Amino acid sequence: MQSFSDRKRIPHPASKPDEKLALSQPARRKRAAVTGEGGASPDFITALARGLDVLRCFRHGVNALGNLDLARLTGLPKPTISRITYTLTELGYLRYHPDTGKYSPGYGVLALGYGLLAGLEVRELAKASMTELARQTGGAVALGAFDGDAMTYVEAVHGSSALYLRLPVGYRASLDSAMGRAYLASLPEDECAALAARMGEAAPDDAVICRARAELRETGCCFAIGEWQSDINAVAVPFVSLTGEGVFVMSCGGPASLLSEAELRGRVAQSLADAVEGLAGGA
Repeated sequence: MQSFSDRKRIPHPASKPDEKLALSQPARRKRAAVTGEGGASPDFITALARGLDVLRCFRHGVNALGNLDLARLTGLPKPTISRITYTLTELGYLRYHPDTGKYSPGYGVLALGYGLLAGLEVRELAKASMTELARQTGGAVALGAFDGDAMTYVEAVHGSSALYLRLPVGYRASLDSAMGRAYLASLPEDECAALAARMGEAAPDDAVICRARAELRETGCCFAIGEWQSDINAVAVPFVSLTGEGVFVMSCGGPASLLSEAELRGRVAQSLADAVEGLAGGA
């Protein structure tokens, strides 16, 4: 079997700029103004994009948000937010809670997500290898894809009851996670730099990105050792799906007490690379 350290760097389709999304991490580089190619097109529907930006604010761990919260997160005027939340509520994509004056996702959002997951072939193909990897390592194994400003989990398997960080399908991991670093490192250098500039403070530091690119080039993996979450170690491998559905990243991680750095860089990284090998298309 070919060593994962000798595998070729994956090809990557051209990325497409996305609309500006809310960020909350401490500033590390000035965020550039976002004017994507799509936004300049006469076919681009700004009102729809704004509505989707509002829905994106409801992330893992966020139970409900009010109009003021949404205005702060999106940068949109409160009157605009009020019209958007009213429309989304009427359509079933948000639920209004009169006791708090806040909103939470409605069942319409679940239907959209289920439609994507049900038709995602690589998710079905990955389940067996992810389950086996979780069993072998006791760690959390996740399959994710880039989604505008984060990596969204499309599948997740937890191998041990000792895992206190049990992240579900739909969780959006930052680009500073092992999964996010692996995605950035898989991009051509100019695209990686452009995305980091566009993401601004949400992107890892330049030194972290350079290290991730070196790790991917030398080992076929990217690592986050107690950096993304305190006491959490993780490794990730990017790949182009043989199903033709694009670029995905598979990661394996857990508390340092369960997955030490030495074990992660050795046995776990090799097992993860082996799992990905069966899912990746040819170069």
